[in-house]
Amino acid sequence: MQGLGWIAAIIVGGLAGWIASNIMKADTGIITNVIIGIVGAVLANAIFGLFGINAAAGSWIAQGLAGLVGAVILIWLYRAVAR
Repeated sequence: MQGLGWIAAIIVGGLAGWIASNIMKADTGIITNVIIGIVGAVLANAIFGLFGINAAAGSWIAQGLAGLVGAVILIWLYRAVAR
Protein backbone atom coordinates (compact mmCIF):
# COMPACT_ATOMS: atom_id res chain seq x y z
CA MET A 1 0.00 0.00 0.00
CA GLN A 2 2.23 2.71 -1.29
CA GLY A 3 1.60 6.18 -0.01
CA LEU A 4 0.17 5.04 3.31
CA GLY A 5 2.06 4.45 6.53
CA TRP A 6 2.03 1.06 8.25
CA ILE A 7 -0.74 1.95 10.68
CA ALA A 8 -2.89 3.47 7.95
CA ALA A 9 -2.29 0.42 5.73
CA ILE A 10 -3.46 -1.86 8.55
CA ILE A 11 -6.56 0.24 9.17
CA VAL A 12 -7.49 0.54 5.48
CA GLY A 13 -6.64 -3.13 4.87
CA GLY A 14 -8.72 -4.21 7.83
CA LEU A 15 -11.71 -2.20 6.67
CA ALA A 16 -11.37 -3.45 3.10
CA GLY A 17 -11.03 -7.06 4.27
CA TRP A 18 -14.01 -6.72 6.62
CA ILE A 19 -16.23 -5.25 3.89
CA ALA A 20 -15.10 -7.93 1.43
CA SER A 21 -15.79 -10.71 3.94
CA ASN A 22 -19.29 -9.30 4.46
CA ILE A 23 -19.91 -9.04 0.71
CA MET A 24 -18.65 -12.57 0.08
CA LYS A 25 -20.32 -13.95 3.25
CA ALA A 26 -16.97 -15.25 4.51
CA ASP A 27 -16.69 -15.82 8.23
CA THR A 28 -13.19 -14.47 8.91
CA GLY A 29 -11.58 -12.88 11.94
CA ILE A 30 -10.02 -9.46 12.28
CA ILE A 31 -6.46 -10.65 11.62
CA THR A 32 -7.56 -12.45 8.46
CA ASN A 33 -9.49 -9.36 7.37
CA VAL A 34 -6.38 -7.20 7.72
CA ILE A 35 -4.24 -9.72 5.84
CA ILE A 36 -6.66 -10.21 2.93
CA GLY A 37 -7.24 -6.44 2.75
CA ILE A 38 -3.53 -5.62 2.52
CA VAL A 39 -2.66 -8.51 0.20
CA GLY A 40 -5.79 -7.72 -1.80
CA ALA A 41 -4.67 -4.11 -2.23
CA VAL A 42 -1.29 -5.26 -3.51
CA LEU A 43 -3.01 -7.69 -5.91
CA ALA A 44 -5.52 -5.10 -7.13
CA ASN A 45 -2.82 -2.45 -7.61
CA ALA A 46 -0.88 -4.93 -9.76
CA ILE A 47 -3.97 -5.73 -11.80
CA PHE A 48 -4.93 -2.06 -12.13
CA GLY A 49 -1.35 -1.29 -13.18
CA LEU A 50 -1.80 -3.60 -16.18
CA PHE A 51 -4.60 -1.30 -17.32
CA GLY A 52 -2.67 1.90 -16.61
CA ILE A 53 -4.58 2.78 -13.44
CA ASN A 54 -2.45 3.89 -10.49
CA ALA A 55 -4.58 3.59 -7.34
CA ALA A 56 -1.47 3.70 -5.14
CA ALA A 57 -0.97 7.38 -5.92
CA GLY A 58 -4.49 8.17 -4.75
CA SER A 59 -6.10 8.74 -1.41
CA TRP A 60 -7.13 6.41 1.39
CA ILE A 61 -10.41 5.90 -0.48
CA ALA A 62 -8.65 4.78 -3.66
CA GLN A 63 -6.44 2.42 -1.65
CA GLY A 64 -9.49 1.14 0.23
CA LEU A 65 -11.33 0.41 -3.02
CA ALA A 66 -8.26 -1.36 -4.38
CA GLY A 67 -8.07 -3.39 -1.17
CA LEU A 68 -11.76 -4.23 -1.40
CA VAL A 69 -11.53 -5.38 -5.01
CA GLY A 70 -8.40 -7.40 -4.31
CA ALA A 71 -9.85 -8.97 -1.15
CA VAL A 72 -12.99 -10.04 -3.00
CA ILE A 73 -10.78 -11.60 -5.70
CA LEU A 74 -8.72 -13.41 -3.05
CA ILE A 75 -11.79 -14.80 -1.30
CA TRP A 76 -13.24 -15.90 -4.64
CA LEU A 77 -9.95 -17.57 -5.66
CA TYR A 78 -9.70 -19.36 -2.31
CA ARG A 79 -13.21 -20.72 -2.69
CA ALA A 80 -12.56 -21.80 -6.28
CA VAL A 81 -9.39 -23.69 -5.30
CA ALA A 82 -10.86 -25.17 -2.10
CA ARG A 83 -13.66 -26.89 -4.00
